[in-house]
Amino acid sequence: MEPGKIVASVPGSGVFDTADDNVLPVVSNVPPVFELNPLTPAINIVAPPSRAEQVMNALLKSHPKRIKDIANTDGDWAVELNGKWFFYAEGKILPQNLLPQAGSFNPQPFYNYPKEMPAWKRPDKQEAERLSRLTILRRGGGGQARSQFFYDELWGIHNRADAWEQVKTIRFLDKSILVHHAVLEELALIELQIKREARTNKLVRQWLDGIGSISAWNWRNIADTQSTSNHAYGIAVDIQPKNIRGLETYWLWTSQKREDWWNVPYSARYQPPVAVIKIFESYGFIWGGKWAFYDTMHFEYRPEILALNNIEMTGKY
Repeated sequence: MEPGKIVASVPGSGVFDTADDNVLPVVSNVPPVFELNPLTPAINIVAPPSRAEQVMNALLKSHPKRIKDIANTDGDWAVELNGKWFFYAEGKILPQNLLPQAGSFNPQPFYNYPKEMPAWKRPDKQEAERLSRLTILRRGGGGQARSQFFYDELWGIHNRADAWEQVKTIRFLDKSILVHHAVLEELALIELQIKREARTNKLVRQWLDGIGSISAWNWRNIADTQSTSNHAYGIAVDIQPKNIRGLETYWLWTSQKREDWWNVPYSARYQPPVAVIKIFESYGFIWGGKWAFYDTMHFEYRPEILALNNIEMTGKY
């Protein structure tokens, strides 16, 4: 850092934001002396919350019935769940006894999720090369598995037998599916809101009529990875149309036809109506169409992602 330059950290970015008008005069390499006007009230400068604190607050806000507390302890943020403390550990959310093994796991994804879909533009060369490298990694098994310990505890699922005890059958958009009992109410309300919207929204009515299948609970990993899918927890649903009309839905399927799967514009991807996506989001579900590795038929219950990105969940109960 240059002597005399004031910098502000950007939460979660690990970078600094500098401004030319914040550069103070410097004499040689001696740091400047700041003189306070005795008539000016003292200003308390509060550092912005770290990414760890942001994530823990988002988890606490999103799962208040399950998460009791968060705390900054032993130099890291931790969350209390079922009487156990899980530490942020650079996004891996590990119980204390596994902290020495943190290097054996990949972090959980706590990512930027846009409120509105950004305008599509063809990735530049640098971004295309990055996506190509990530594609090769995914096809090779995705490297290390994500640390699932926190989410196993959150959903009470550690194996297939546990999952079978937690999932229940629900009639959703006229299809029978198995989902985790904790999201039964959310899905029932989503269905109610979608059907109400369909009364006056032609696009939603056509989308409803065009649904071919809906799948939810499925004990498996994320395709081509060693990490547990949210379908295994019963908190994700895939909604596929009867007729895809040649559109793309899932980056992995697209990559089997063309190497540059990322160059498929929105107009060539299957997408539910915006009103449907907004209804799902209002009850804590995110849409896979907003991911770089797109999955446009996929919705999953991740209210902490919405909270982390300051997207209000406005669904009515």
